[in-house]
Amino acid sequence: MPSLAAIREHKRDAKLTQLHKGASALVATHPGCEVWLFGSLARGDWDAYSDVDLLAIAPSKAVADGLADALLSAGLADDVIALSQDRWQALKSGDDPYWRAIGNDALRLDHP
Repeated sequence: MPSLAAIREHKRDAKLTQLHKGASALVATHPGCEVWLFGSLARGDWDAYSDVDLLAIAPSKAVADGLADALLSAGLADDVIALSQDRWQALKSGDDPYWRAIGNDALRLDHP
């Protein structure tokens, strides 16, 4: 019988595979965009009550908003934050410890 840790790891791997496939498919229709997973699932400390948090990154905020809507419509996330590429770079390297932590822990989903 598999251990609880093995079951959790299998479920996380399955969810990450689903997210990678979905994000890659949507980014293919949104050139120049990126999708990043952040939060407990990205860090590996998720539980049954955890949600899926994504960042939709694009050359402009308007394009990021469209990608965020597509991610939500596809059922890939519970929460999506849309940011321009310039804003994402500034936030993840800025002084705010919240955004620096997100930048350190986030996993890019649209690349294998």
